[in-house]
Amino acid sequence: MKHRMIIAAVVALSGAALIAAAETPAQYPKTGGRPQQAADGGTVRAHADIKGDGISGTAEFVESPDGTGKVVNIQLMVTGLKEGRHGVHLHAVGKCTPDFAAAGGHFDPGPAGNPDPDANHPFHMGDLPNLEVTSNGRGAMRATTTRVTLSDGPLSLFDSDGSAIIIHGNPDEMKTGEPKSGVSGGPRVACGVIEKR
Repeated sequence: MKHRMIIAAVVALSGAALIAAAETPAQYPKTGGRPQQAADGGTVRAHADIKGDGISGTAEFVESPDGTGKVVNIQLMVTGLKEGRHGVHLHAVGKCTPDFAAAGGHFDPGPAGNPDPDANHPFHMGDLPNLEVTSNGRGAMRATTTRVTLSDGPLSLFDSDGSAIIIHGNPDEMKTGEPKSGVSGGPRVACGVIEKR
């Protein structure tokens, strides 16, 4: 496999890590083949079909053990976006209709959680690195996170109301701002409900 350009280093937050790599679409592997296995030999996977105005794509999620806990590997591929960087986040509600606001704030469960997209950012459990889009409107990214799980537990994306993945029109500035300031990426341009496979 060709070398990938690392666009984000490790972000550590109370034992949670987030790593990402950008790939050109030609480097992005086709889905399929043998999926990673969970500790019990079973596969823990999820999928989202991402849609927006002229935008389409997919996100594939695979949970696997890492020796100290669970990691979720995310592969994202999207077409139809404007060139540049776009914020990407896991959102608190598994809905994309009647509009993308139905997905709620950023996924950040717990008694001290704060799902406001711009406040406490980029420390939400659902915060991901920016997606880099080329001049032909295509973008691909791999991210690895220990901030969420697909299996049962307090950080599961499959809580009582599910979760969604959102792509924003602008870059995520990776800083905390006032509510509705747009520092986390501004308008929501594409959305996909995350479904267990």
